[in-house]
Amino acid sequence: MKAWVYRELGDVADVLGLDQELEVPEVQEGQVLVKVLAAALNPIDTGRVTGVLQLPGFSLPAVPGYDLAGVVVKVDRKVKELKVGDDVFGIADKHGTLAEYTAVEESSLALKPKKLSFEEAASLPLAIQTAHGGLERAGLCPGMSLLVLGGAGGVGTLAIQLGKEVFGATRVAATCSTGKLDLLKSLGADLAIDYTKVNFEDLPEKFDV
Repeated sequence: MKAWVYRELGDVADVLGLDQELEVPEVQEGQVLVKVLAAALNPIDTGRVTGVLQLPGFSLPAVPGYDLAGVVVKVDRKVKELKVGDDVFGIADKHGTLAEYTAVEESSLALKPKKLSFEEAASLPLAIQTAHGGLERAGLCPGMSLLVLGGAGGVGTLAIQLGKEVFGATRVAATCSTGKLDLLKSLGADLAIDYTKVNFEDLPEKFDV
């Protein structure tokens, strides 16, 4: 298969290259083989390639990427819920996602919602886990107010929506630059703050989280 591979650590532009004949991963116990139709990149991917992040069990050569969406083409006999032909999205934490195929634990995948494209679904996993985990740890509960710093970023856009629709915040404010104010409002922010003009710390309104 074709895949983006790095065989040494260093600057991404120097060490990352396209391998035209990388071996397709073998499906291990509890895994499925996914034909990758879309993948997303996150800061952690750069950290792995440069060596800034040292993760347990990591070895070279390696394929970057965690987030993916695609179609199941093979399943291990111990896989219980997924089947060949299912559209899925999730996180591949062992084999990387910038490849034509990747092997993923069944527990790290979910069926792709039909209303989402493969590209949209692939953009979600790590960012939405980060946003949800942050709001959970912060103790956001129904009836509380929320301020999201960097509301136009990957995690920020999801934190606004989760805060409002899942955690039940009664008021959500978020900061961004001038050109993204309308985006924040479209995501459900009650107050969009232009950080180039207003210091949120000077606002008379205070927030629970």
